This record gives sequence, C-alpha cells and structure tokens, in this order.
Amino acid sequence: MTARSRRGTMTLAERQRLQRGAPFETNQHMREIFEEKGADVKIAVAFKVVPDDQDIQVASDRSLDFSKAKGMVSAYDLNALEAAAQLAADNPGSTVTAVSVGAASIDDSKLKKNVLARGVDDLIMVADDALAALDTAGTAQELAAVMGGEGFDLILCGDGSADDYAQQVDVQLAARLGVPSVNAASAIKVAGDGVIVERTLEDVVEEVEVPLPAVVAVTPDVATPRIPGMKDILAAGKKPMEVKGAPIAPVSAIEVVSCAAPEVAERACNVADASADGAIEAFAAALKAAL
Repeated sequence: MTARSRRGTMTLAERQRLQRGAPFETNQHMREIFEEKGADVKIAVAFKVVPDDQDIQVASDRSLDFSKAKGMVSAYDLNALEAAAQLAADNPGSTVTAVSVGAASIDDSKLKKNVLARGVDDLIMVADDALAALDTAGTAQELAAVMGGEGFDLILCGDGSADDYAQQVDVQLAARLGVPSVNAASAIKVAGDGVIVERTLEDVVEEVEVPLPAVVAVTPDVATPRIPGMKDILAAGKKPMEVKGAPIAPVSAIEVVSCAAPEVAERACNVADASADGAIEAFAAALKAAL
C-alpha cells in the first residue's frame, strides 16, 4: 500500500490519536504516511443557507417578514467553497464535500445544484425544522455530529454568516472535534501533513503551519467565487447528495428575544448662507453633530 493511498483512507479518529501521541503501527509507517508532499486531502466545507436580504420586508412596527425571502448560500461561504475547489484541483485525488444544517426549507433542488456546480464532489445536508433557529453552539453541535465520522482532513468555513456574522461556528466546531482551528485565512496551501495558512491582519501578514485535521475559517480574500456555467450546472444534478434529518436533538445556548430593523432617523436639510458671519463655524458644528 502506498503512502498516498494510506493517507487518503485514514480516518479523523486515527489522525487525532496520532496528534495525541497514541501508538499507531510503527514510526516508519507514520513517516511514510505523513512525509509525502501534495497527497490527496479530504476536504469539507460547512456552509449556511440564509434568506436573500433583498427579499426581506420591513413592517411599520420594524418587524421583519422573511416569508418571501428565498434561501441562498451565505456570501462568505461561497469564498470557502471556491478555496476548497482550488485546493482540490492543486492536489490531485482530493475531494470536496459540502455540508449544511438548517430548517427543512434548505432542501431546495436549485440551491443544491448551485453548490454542487462550484467544484464540489458531493453534498451532505441535514434539513430538519428542529434546526430552524440554531445559534452558533447548536450549529457547531450538529455539524460535529455529521462530520465527526466522515474522516475529513480539512474543514473550511466562511469568516462568518451573512445574517448573524457571529464568527463562532468554526472555533466551536474545532473544539467539539478536538482539532486545531485558524481563522482570518487569506490563503491556504497543503504542505505534507498540514496546511500553511496566510493571515492578513491589520498591520502584518502572518503565516502559520497547522497539522491536519484542522478547521480553517477563510476571509473573502482567499478566493473569488466562480460563476457556474451551464455544463457545471447540468453535471451537478448527477453528483451524490444526501439529505437527512437531525442526527441529535439541537441544544441552543442563546434565545433570541426580538429581531427588528433599526430605527430610521428623520433626514434633515440645513442650508447655510456662506456670506453670513460665522457660516463656516456653523457648518463645521452641524457636520460634527451629524457624525
């Protein structure tokens, strides 16, 4: 058995045992598995289906009406899907699985084809109305229940979701799986038994090496999402997709008490006579008060 084929069949549990120092056959065999460069990687992308904000209606009491808003893939997760597809293309033999959890309404054929047309090999979707109001803790719990037994090497997430943008699912998912987590990734490349992640921070570009398996949250800079062509969309309908109910009862740590649009301040228009004494000072004071 070659190093490539052995690594490709290694489960997540086996990798976790190795990271903890548990015995695994022989040291020589471990080196054969992990020292090969550019080996195939089993990649998963966790994506969220969110309401299209252009179709959300605001009532007179500032309450939000989502009834006409169709589900769409969160914009930040489109970057993660593209990054995964590019990683798989750069490492022959790699696979990309898209995973999502949510209400039964996310089981939409058009949405599923849209995901599978973006360089994804297969799709796992947990569509259950019991998951309609998940917070980040509940989402991480459900994703971990789905992904834990799949043996993924690398799990990518968007930097946040387009609706809540809590930026918490990636770290909570990593904690539940017992694997390392890196966020704010602007570039990723596979190197041996790990990935090198570039993080563009406020005043420095940081490069870190992370052993696999790992969870990495990516920024929009990591990759520009592709626009699927007709050939990709037609091929998507033939790719494997699994839709099932919630594997475990969801547990939410946060209760949403209310959700309303912000109050809209009345617009004011003040016209100053530039020739009048003190007009410049009055304009500056009005501008300062408005900021």
